[in-house]
Amino acid sequence: MSASFSYGRQEKLKSRAALELLFAKGRTLSVFPVKVFYLAKPADRGTVQAGVGVGARYFKKATERNRIKRLLRENYRLHKEALSALAVAKGLEVTVFLLYIDKTMPEKDILPQKMPLVIQKLVQQLHEMATANP
Repeated sequence: MSASFSYGRQEKLKSRAALELLFAKGRTLSVFPVKVFYLAKPADRGTVQAGVGVGARYFKKATERNRIKRLLRENYRLHKEALSALAVAKGLEVTVFLLYIDKTMPEKDILPQKMPLVIQKLVQQLHEMATANP
C-alpha cells in the first residue's frame, strides 16, 4: 500500500467536544519545540484526527502564528504514516493536538527534523498503551 500524504477533512480535529475531552483526559509528551496532547480509544476502524496550535503569548501577530501552524500541519502530513498504520492495525481512534511551545519562530529545518521524532515517540507510547490494554 502506498503512503497517503493527504490531510483531508476527516483527519482534522475540529470538534469542540473532542478538543475538551482531549485536554481533560488526554496524555502529553514533548519533543522540543512541540508538545503533543493525545488520547486513544478502541474503535471499529482505526482513525487519526489531528489539530495544531500556537500560543498568542509569544507570537502576537496572527501572521506569525498562522505560519507556524502551517509548518506544523505540513510536517505532520508528511510524517503521519506510521501513526495512521498503528491506529488501523490496533483498531484505535487517536486524537492528537500538536502545540508549538518555543518562544521564537522556527528555523527552516527544525520542524522537519523534529516531527519524525514526535511521531515515533507517539507511536511508541500508543503501542505500549495498546499492548497493556488489549
